[in-house]
Amino acid sequence: MLFAELAVTSAAVAGARSRREKARLLADALRRLDPGEVEAGVAHLSGELRQRRTGVGWAALRDLPAPAAEPTLQVGDVDAALQRLAALAGPGSQAARRDGVAALFGRATAPEQAFLRALIGGELRQGALAGVMAEAVAAATGIPRAAVDRAAMLAGDPRIVAQVALRAGEQGLAAFALQVGRPVGPMLASPAASLEDAMERAGEAAVDVKLDGARIQVHRDGGDVAIFSRSLDDLTARLPGVVAAALELPVRRVVLDGEALALDAAGRPAPFQVTSSRIASGAPGIVGVLFDVLHLDGEDLLDAPLARRAQALEAAVPEALRVQRVLTGDVAAARAHFDAALAAGHEGVVVKDLGAPYAAGRRGAGWLKVKPRHTLDLVVLAAEWGHGRRRGWLSNLHLGARAVGGEGFVMLGKTFKGLTDVMLAWQTERLLALETGRDGIVVHVAPELVVEVAFDGVQTSPRYPGGVALRFARVLRHREDKPAAAADDLAAVLALRR
Repeated sequence: MLFAELAVTSAAVAGARSRREKARLLADALRRLDPGEVEAGVAHLSGELRQRRTGVGWAALRDLPAPAAEPTLQVGDVDAALQRLAALAGPGSQAARRDGVAALFGRATAPEQAFLRALIGGELRQGALAGVMAEAVAAATGIPRAAVDRAAMLAGDPRIVAQVALRAGEQGLAAFALQVGRPVGPMLASPAASLEDAMERAGEAAVDVKLDGARIQVHRDGGDVAIFSRSLDDLTARLPGVVAAALELPVRRVVLDGEALALDAAGRPAPFQVTSSRIASGAPGIVGVLFDVLHLDGEDLLDAPLARRAQALEAAVPEALRVQRVLTGDVAAARAHFDAALAAGHEGVVVKDLGAPYAAGRRGAGWLKVKPRHTLDLVVLAAEWGHGRRRGWLSNLHLGARAVGGEGFVMLGKTFKGLTDVMLAWQTERLLALETGRDGIVVHVAPELVVEVAFDGVQTSPRYPGGVALRFARVLRHREDKPAAAADDLAAVLALRR
């Protein structure tokens, strides 16, 4: 397949307004890839390089040869050239890399050069997110979307899933299984309007204390332990205490879900910022609190109901390392547990349906989070320059929720409340790095920074495209640990209004 066809598809995807149209364009391109081009082609259409890093910086892309008149590059040609660049090292590598870049770009047309520059620089934002790519793979192959999603969750790499789907069909995807040592996307909780609402929806439930820590997934295979973050990054070296605790468990092979958090001298949870700072620096004092098990000594438990997983958790993890949990269908008992959690310094509770499987990588009604105030994780779409004592800082944030059933974000309002001087200074630097344009005092930014926002309620508002706005919104914290794709969507906001 000509690389120029990928460039055309990428531009068309970027210009498409609907998720369905993006998926259709991607599916058409996937069908035309040769078998040996699938992995690289999917990566490029997703805005990534198969090599991840090539050693080519922006300086090397400033002075490029004139573009070619006609497209001749194949997808495989580009991938092979990038692989050679990534392998360069040692004396003379800088000059060889410069020559390699010139040779590659000299064979590329103007649209191909623009596409390559964006790919290498990591600046390609066209809306081909993992969910859209999964939809495209399903459309290109005729495989049910649920089967594609499950394989992607278990494989951890949509490129591999696309390659297998296009070559071996649904039967090939069925071979993907939970593998100890390879992380899967964590199950996520949806906000509930109230504790009563959550209990009514869940019925007999496990009511867990909601911890204000960093999500972790602990994998142990004999004497080997690996710990992964919410975004599936490897945190093993930064959490030696959690590794040691995992090695003490009376099991051989296990995958556990939980939170890492710092405790103060009195044993109460430290603020999230303290926990994240200690994890980032590898400082001691981080403990792991576990609340779910995905695999135990040869038995995969992803599809088992929570009631079964709770039994397995009790068998594998001592009480001191488990989340504080009450099994009940009684609202009064759940309320007492909720109040005790708040008194102990925690955020609230998570009400979990005992019949629900572990829906890895998804947010649904199986887990419902309840806090003493309404909170949402929203994305910053723009910010306004402050005035008075906030002059020189980006202050008033434009907040958006993820659109339902499509790409993009729906604005819900603005707020400058809750921001300390430290937060203002930090967010100004961060948002300027994400700037995409300006309109008077408004700085528009790429939708990447997530903030946790508290508010008193949701009200109808004709000012915003979603028809609703937040009442008395205030920023609690920046969520650098959470990608924009994991922010709350408009459905969660509308559920709170109801």
